[in-house]
Amino acid sequence: MQQGIKLKEYFGKNLAELLASKIIRVHKKFPQKDFIEYVAKDYQKLELKDRVNLISESLKIHLPDNYANAIDILLQIFGEPNPNETGMFSSYSWLLPVSAYIENYGLEDFDLSMQTIYQLTQRCTGEYAVRPFIRKYPKSSLVYFSKWSLDNDFHVRRLSSEGLRPKLPWAKKLDLFIDNYQPVFDILENLKEDQIKFVQKSVANNLNDYLKVNFPPTMKFLNNWAQSDNKHTLWIIKHAQRNLNK
Repeated sequence: MQQGIKLKEYFGKNLAELLASKIIRVHKKFPQKDFIEYVAKDYQKLELKDRVNLISESLKIHLPDNYANAIDILLQIFGEPNPNETGMFSSYSWLLPVSAYIENYGLEDFDLSMQTIYQLTQRCTGEYAVRPFIRKYPKSSLVYFSKWSLDNDFHVRRLSSEGLRPKLPWAKKLDLFIDNYQPVFDILENLKEDQIKFVQKSVANNLNDYLKVNFPPTMKFLNNWAQSDNKHTLWIIKHAQRNLNK
Protein backbone atom coordinates (compact mmCIF):
# COMPACT_ATOMS: atom_id res chain seq x y z
CA MET A 1 0.00 0.00 0.00
CA GLN A 2 1.29 3.40 -0.98
CA GLN A 3 2.30 5.98 1.59
CA GLY A 4 0.16 9.11 1.81
CA ILE A 5 -3.07 7.33 0.85
CA LYS A 6 -5.65 6.78 3.58
CA LEU A 7 -6.18 3.11 4.30
CA LYS A 8 -9.93 3.34 3.76
CA GLU A 9 -9.39 4.43 0.15
CA TYR A 10 -8.38 0.88 -0.73
CA PHE A 11 -11.82 -0.38 0.34
CA GLY A 12 -14.35 1.11 -2.03
CA LYS A 13 -15.46 0.70 -5.63
CA ASN A 14 -11.89 -0.25 -6.56
CA LEU A 15 -11.92 -3.29 -4.25
CA ALA A 16 -15.42 -4.24 -5.38
CA GLU A 17 -14.15 -4.27 -8.95
CA LEU A 18 -11.17 -6.41 -7.98
CA LEU A 19 -13.30 -8.95 -6.12
CA ALA A 20 -15.84 -9.05 -8.94
CA SER A 21 -13.11 -9.74 -11.49
CA LYS A 22 -11.88 -12.68 -9.42
CA ILE A 23 -15.34 -14.12 -8.71
CA ILE A 24 -16.56 -13.93 -12.32
CA ARG A 25 -13.70 -16.17 -13.41
CA VAL A 26 -14.94 -19.04 -11.23
CA HIS A 27 -18.70 -18.23 -11.15
CA LYS A 28 -19.89 -17.07 -14.55
CA LYS A 29 -23.39 -16.22 -13.28
CA PHE A 30 -22.08 -13.66 -10.78
CA PRO A 31 -23.89 -10.30 -11.33
CA GLN A 32 -20.67 -8.34 -11.53
CA LYS A 33 -22.19 -4.99 -12.47
CA ASP A 34 -24.86 -5.08 -9.73
CA PHE A 35 -22.28 -6.09 -7.12
CA ILE A 36 -20.04 -3.14 -7.97
CA GLU A 37 -22.91 -0.64 -8.19
CA TYR A 38 -24.21 -1.67 -4.76
CA VAL A 39 -20.85 -0.73 -3.24
CA ALA A 40 -20.25 2.34 -5.40
CA LYS A 41 -23.44 4.15 -4.39
CA ASP A 42 -22.68 4.29 -0.65
CA TYR A 43 -19.02 3.68 0.16
CA GLN A 44 -17.67 7.26 -0.01
CA LYS A 45 -19.44 8.40 3.17
CA LEU A 46 -18.17 5.43 5.19
CA GLU A 47 -15.05 4.78 7.25
CA LEU A 48 -12.84 1.71 6.88
CA LYS A 49 -14.73 -0.92 8.88
CA ASP A 50 -18.09 0.09 7.46
CA ARG A 51 -16.67 -0.02 3.94
CA VAL A 52 -15.47 -3.58 4.52
CA ASN A 53 -18.89 -4.53 5.87
CA LEU A 54 -20.61 -2.87 2.91
CA ILE A 55 -18.61 -4.99 0.46
CA SER A 56 -19.37 -8.11 2.53
CA GLU A 57 -23.07 -7.17 2.42
CA SER A 58 -22.88 -6.93 -1.36
CA LEU A 59 -21.29 -10.39 -1.41
CA LYS A 60 -24.23 -11.71 0.61
CA ILE A 61 -26.74 -10.18 -1.78
CA HIS A 62 -25.09 -11.22 -5.03
CA LEU A 63 -23.59 -14.63 -4.23
CA PRO A 64 -25.83 -17.72 -4.00
CA ASP A 65 -28.18 -17.69 -1.00
CA ASN A 66 -26.85 -21.04 0.17
CA TYR A 67 -23.89 -20.28 2.43
CA ALA A 68 -21.98 -23.46 1.54
CA ASN A 69 -22.29 -22.73 -2.17
CA ALA A 70 -21.13 -19.16 -1.66
CA ILE A 71 -18.12 -20.31 0.37
CA ASP A 72 -17.20 -22.82 -2.32
CA ILE A 73 -17.03 -19.95 -4.81
CA LEU A 74 -15.02 -17.70 -2.49
CA LEU A 75 -12.50 -20.42 -1.68
CA GLN A 76 -11.69 -20.67 -5.37
CA ILE A 77 -10.44 -17.06 -5.46
CA PHE A 78 -8.14 -17.32 -2.43
CA GLY A 79 -4.97 -18.11 -4.36
CA GLU A 80 -1.75 -19.47 -2.88
CA PRO A 81 -0.98 -19.11 0.86
CA ASN A 82 1.05 -16.12 1.97
CA PRO A 83 4.67 -17.24 2.52
CA ASN A 84 5.60 -14.05 4.39
CA GLU A 85 5.22 -12.94 8.01
CA THR A 86 2.78 -10.19 7.09
CA GLY A 87 -0.64 -9.31 8.42
CA MET A 88 -3.97 -8.21 7.05
CA PHE A 89 -2.87 -5.00 5.32
CA SER A 90 -0.34 -6.63 3.03
CA SER A 91 -0.90 -8.05 -0.45
CA TYR A 92 -3.97 -10.01 0.67
CA SER A 93 -5.98 -7.14 2.16
CA TRP A 94 -8.56 -7.60 -0.60
CA LEU A 95 -9.77 -10.65 1.34
CA LEU A 96 -10.92 -8.61 4.34
CA PRO A 97 -14.50 -8.34 2.99
CA VAL A 98 -14.51 -12.14 2.73
CA SER A 99 -13.46 -12.30 6.37
CA ALA A 100 -16.37 -9.99 7.21
CA TYR A 101 -18.71 -12.15 5.12
CA ILE A 102 -17.84 -15.21 7.22
CA GLU A 103 -18.10 -13.20 10.45
CA ASN A 104 -21.46 -11.66 9.55
CA TYR A 105 -23.23 -14.49 7.76
CA GLY A 106 -21.59 -17.80 8.68
CA LEU A 107 -22.40 -18.14 12.35
CA GLU A 108 -24.96 -20.91 11.89
CA ASP A 109 -22.52 -23.11 9.97
CA PHE A 110 -19.77 -23.53 12.53
CA ASP A 111 -17.54 -26.22 11.06
CA LEU A 112 -17.62 -24.91 7.49
CA SER A 113 -16.86 -21.39 8.72
CA MET A 114 -13.98 -22.53 10.92
CA GLN A 115 -12.52 -24.58 8.07
CA THR A 116 -12.79 -21.55 5.80
CA ILE A 117 -11.16 -19.32 8.41
CA TYR A 118 -8.32 -21.84 8.52
CA GLN A 119 -7.76 -21.22 4.80
CA LEU A 120 -8.36 -17.48 5.07
CA THR A 121 -5.79 -16.88 7.77
CA GLN A 122 -3.06 -18.43 5.60
CA ARG A 123 -3.56 -15.53 3.18
CA CYS A 124 -5.04 -12.58 5.08
CA THR A 125 -6.14 -13.04 8.68
CA GLY A 126 -8.86 -14.87 10.57
CA GLU A 127 -8.50 -13.09 13.90
CA TYR A 128 -11.68 -11.00 13.47
CA ALA A 129 -13.83 -13.52 11.62
CA VAL A 130 -13.33 -16.08 14.37
CA ARG A 131 -14.42 -13.95 17.33
CA PRO A 132 -18.23 -14.43 17.11
CA PHE A 133 -17.71 -18.18 16.73
CA ILE A 134 -15.66 -18.26 19.95
CA ARG A 135 -18.47 -16.47 21.77
CA LYS A 136 -21.24 -18.73 20.48
CA TYR A 137 -19.33 -22.03 20.49
CA PRO A 138 -16.56 -21.63 23.09
CA LYS A 139 -15.85 -25.31 23.77
CA SER A 140 -15.94 -26.35 20.12
CA SER A 141 -13.81 -23.35 19.15
CA LEU A 142 -11.13 -24.29 21.67
CA VAL A 143 -10.86 -27.71 20.03
CA TYR A 144 -10.01 -25.99 16.75
CA PHE A 145 -7.62 -23.56 18.42
CA SER A 146 -5.76 -26.34 20.19
CA LYS A 147 -5.30 -28.18 16.91
CA TRP A 148 -4.29 -24.98 15.10
CA SER A 149 -1.60 -24.29 17.69
CA LEU A 150 0.21 -27.40 16.41
CA ASP A 151 -0.30 -26.72 12.71
CA ASN A 152 2.60 -26.67 10.24
CA ASP A 153 1.54 -23.28 8.86
CA PHE A 154 2.80 -20.39 11.00
CA HIS A 155 -0.16 -18.18 10.08
CA VAL A 156 -2.49 -20.82 11.53
CA ARG A 157 -0.39 -21.14 14.68
CA ARG A 158 -0.47 -17.35 15.05
CA LEU A 159 -4.28 -17.37 14.77
CA SER A 160 -4.50 -19.84 17.65
CA SER A 161 -3.04 -17.08 19.82
CA GLU A 162 -4.25 -13.90 18.12
CA GLY A 163 -7.87 -15.00 17.91
CA LEU A 164 -7.99 -15.60 21.68
CA ARG A 165 -6.52 -12.27 22.75
CA PRO A 166 -8.87 -10.70 25.31
CA LYS A 167 -8.08 -7.17 24.09
CA LEU A 168 -7.51 -7.63 20.36
CA PRO A 169 -7.26 -4.16 18.75
CA TRP A 170 -10.28 -3.12 16.66
CA ALA A 171 -12.36 -5.94 18.18
CA LYS A 172 -14.78 -6.27 21.07
CA LYS A 173 -13.21 -7.42 24.32
CA LEU A 174 -13.29 -11.20 24.72
CA ASP A 175 -14.41 -11.75 28.31
CA LEU A 176 -15.03 -15.50 28.13
CA PHE A 177 -11.57 -16.61 29.24
CA ILE A 178 -10.45 -13.76 31.48
CA ASP A 179 -11.30 -15.63 34.66
CA ASN A 180 -11.33 -19.05 33.02
CA TYR A 181 -7.87 -18.48 31.53
CA GLN A 182 -6.46 -22.02 31.68
CA PRO A 183 -7.74 -23.18 28.24
CA VAL A 184 -5.99 -20.21 26.62
CA PHE A 185 -2.79 -20.74 28.59
CA ASP A 186 -2.79 -24.41 27.56
CA ILE A 187 -2.86 -23.34 23.92
CA LEU A 188 -0.11 -20.77 24.44
CA GLU A 189 1.97 -23.50 26.07
CA ASN A 190 2.10 -25.18 22.65
CA LEU A 191 3.56 -21.99 21.18
CA LYS A 192 6.10 -20.97 23.79
CA GLU A 193 9.09 -22.23 21.78
CA ASP A 194 7.78 -21.31 18.33
CA GLN A 195 10.65 -20.27 16.07
CA ILE A 196 8.63 -17.80 13.98
CA LYS A 197 8.74 -14.19 15.20
CA PHE A 198 5.27 -13.51 13.80
CA VAL A 199 3.90 -16.17 16.17
CA GLN A 200 6.08 -15.10 19.08
CA LYS A 201 4.78 -11.52 18.86
CA SER A 202 1.20 -12.73 18.98
CA VAL A 203 1.83 -14.93 22.02
CA ALA A 204 3.57 -12.02 23.77
CA ASN A 205 0.72 -9.66 22.90
CA ASN A 206 -1.82 -12.16 24.17
CA LEU A 207 -0.01 -12.43 27.50
CA ASN A 208 0.43 -8.66 27.60
CA ASP A 209 -3.36 -8.41 27.34
CA TYR A 210 -3.77 -10.92 30.16
CA LEU A 211 -1.42 -8.97 32.39
CA LYS A 212 -3.89 -6.09 32.04
CA VAL A 213 -7.08 -8.08 32.67
CA ASN A 214 -5.96 -10.81 35.12
CA PHE A 215 -2.50 -10.08 36.42
CA PRO A 216 -1.78 -12.68 39.18
CA PRO A 217 -2.22 -15.94 37.24
CA THR A 218 -0.59 -14.45 34.15
CA MET A 219 2.48 -13.39 36.12
CA LYS A 220 2.66 -16.84 37.68
CA PHE A 221 2.43 -18.39 34.23
CA LEU A 222 5.24 -16.19 32.91
CA ASN A 223 7.41 -16.94 35.95
CA ASN A 224 7.04 -20.64 35.21
CA TRP A 225 8.16 -20.02 31.64
CA ALA A 226 11.12 -18.03 32.95
CA GLN A 227 12.66 -21.28 34.16
CA SER A 228 13.30 -22.12 30.52
CA ASP A 229 16.55 -21.37 28.72
CA ASN A 230 14.88 -21.39 25.29
CA LYS A 231 15.66 -18.09 23.53
CA HIS A 232 12.25 -17.90 21.89
CA THR A 233 10.43 -18.38 25.19
CA LEU A 234 12.60 -15.77 26.88
CA TRP A 235 11.91 -13.28 24.06
CA ILE A 236 8.16 -13.81 24.47
CA ILE A 237 8.40 -13.23 28.23
CA LYS A 238 10.33 -9.99 27.77
CA HIS A 239 7.95 -8.69 25.12
CA ALA A 240 4.88 -9.68 27.13
CA GLN A 241 6.12 -7.68 30.13
CA ARG A 242 7.17 -4.61 28.15
CA ASN A 243 4.61 -2.34 29.83
CA LEU A 244 5.25 -3.37 33.43
CA ASN A 245 7.85 -0.72 34.15
CA LYS A 246 6.05 2.12 32.39
